[in-house]
Amino acid sequence: MEIMLLHQVLSDDYSKIAFLCADRSICLHAKYGSYYSLRIPRMGRDIAYDCWSCDLFCAASYPDLYRINLEQGRFLSSLSTQSPAINVVSRSALHGLVACGGEDGSVECFDMRKKTAIGRISAAAHSGDIDQEVTSLQFEDIHGYQMAVGSSTGKILIYDMRMSNPVRIKDHMYGSPILDIKWHQTLNSAEPKMISTDCHVIRIWDPETGDNMTSIEPSTGAINDVCLFRESGLLLAALDCSQIPVYFIPALGPAPKWCSYLENLTEEMEEGSLTSIYDDYKFLTKKDIEQLNLTHLIGSNLLRAYMHGFFIDYRLYKKAQALADPFAYDAYMEKRKQEKIEAERASRITIKRKLPKVNRLLAAHLLENEETKQAEQENVGEGTIKKKKNKGLTSDILRDERFKAMFEDKDFEIDEQSAEYLSLHPLAQQATKKRPSLIEEHFEPILQDDEGNSDSEGLATSEDDFEKDKEEEKKNSKRVRLYEVRDERHAEAFMNQVSLVKEDALPLGERVAALQQQQSFTKHDVVRFGPGGSREISFVPRRCSKKQDDNEEPQDGKLRRGIRPLGLKLDKSEFLARVKHGGRGGGRGRGRGRGKVPR
Repeated sequence: MEIMLLHQVLSDDYSKIAFLCADRSICLHAKYGSYYSLRIPRMGRDIAYDCWSCDLFCAASYPDLYRINLEQGRFLSSLSTQSPAINVVSRSALHGLVACGGEDGSVECFDMRKKTAIGRISAAAHSGDIDQEVTSLQFEDIHGYQMAVGSSTGKILIYDMRMSNPVRIKDHMYGSPILDIKWHQTLNSAEPKMISTDCHVIRIWDPETGDNMTSIEPSTGAINDVCLFRESGLLLAALDCSQIPVYFIPALGPAPKWCSYLENLTEEMEEGSLTSIYDDYKFLTKKDIEQLNLTHLIGSNLLRAYMHGFFIDYRLYKKAQALADPFAYDAYMEKRKQEKIEAERASRITIKRKLPKVNRLLAAHLLENEETKQAEQENVGEGTIKKKKNKGLTSDILRDERFKAMFEDKDFEIDEQSAEYLSLHPLAQQATKKRPSLIEEHFEPILQDDEGNSDSEGLATSEDDFEKDKEEEKKNSKRVRLYEVRDERHAEAFMNQVSLVKEDALPLGERVAALQQQQSFTKHDVVRFGPGGSREISFVPRRCSKKQDDNEEPQDGKLRRGIRPLGLKLDKSEFLARVKHGGRGGGRGRGRGRGKVPR
């Protein structure tokens, strides 16, 4: 008995059918049964029929596409392709173009008027997969300018015949080969719907947007083929079982005339319809599947592909999570505690106060201490409340006029990196050790001779000397470390207490532009703070000529201070008389002549 692989209807009814068999034979049947049988040179994989020329195309495990003319009853010259073998062949009913999908993931189209190839595209390169094959191929016969290509990795690529790149890529998320593709015209919309099938699921979706309309996942066996009744919503699936399940989808179209009672059944079901919710399932993306080490379950019944991820049973998810992260429960409980604490804090009535611009940390610390004291008083009973005088600084200092300048003037800002502050606040010193300081950023430690010798000797130590190495590390930690500044740029930044981390993270072009802008907009007469309380100011000296100063007239109508404003107008006679008597000093001038004029 011959094993039938595929069949092709040659007429409008069942009177003429061609069967592709597993023994490389093609059987032609009529109404009464088998009519004729012939063999092809290689193992056949797919067949297609051209009703215009009566040619039967046979795709086989060979680069050539065999042509059998049923009118003449003989083989015609084959169509040669560039693929090592042909998996699928399809023909458009509108323009008669023939397309072949090969093992190398490429699609090659032929014009039967010239019997030559007119184009070739690589679907494997566009989908991003390696070593994939074309397993299904179908033209859109409603408008005639689109073609759908199914790959062996579970992806559907929709091509426009006028473009070489796909306009849409749809992934079934199972990784199984696409078995069948169908374009279906619905009564609700002008654009057709796409029905793609693999061995796990039948997906119905919109080729324009890629949105899913519905999915069918049979539970009785793997899917082999799908049959859709034309211009209706009736769908039949061939599975690995004795029964053929039938599905009716009203959104695709009405029921056929011979089973019109399905319309009444669907109307009754809509009245008492219940929405199915995945209460016992957890949705995971592909990245989550990889983190839980469940990639081997893709394609099985334990993972249900949906949209961009999978649905998994919640109990199985908890077990996998416990194996992947044993401390997830502890982290969850800690998170719940933090949420409760934050909820209790949010329920309290808090007053939002604006912090000053100077010494913000000090002001925030004072306000926080006041809030904690108020919370402690609320927790204690009213009868046992005891008022105590607050020792030290309180939030009242923020409203005191005597200390107003401490939170407004930058000269009173507390330097938390200074040695005096760290000596008085040891806890702050520990906090600064935890975060990277400006010293580590702008300076490099100098390796001393003792440290270099200890490092070289440490490489040769054995496991017995491990405790000795620890003691040496403790001694080295107490030594005084020497640091060397990296360059002048880091030295200037350290003087101004500025970090260069954000500036170094910028690209080189942005850093150059910022430097040029800074140089063009530098303001003079700006005081910079240096170490040890020193100050630095930059200015531009200007030089004016004496003639220009003398010739300039005084502004605002005021004369410069001189002899005229003092009212000292000297005549020539008075001047000579004063010279004879030695000037105003009466002969006691600072000169050698004591103010007297020699005769």
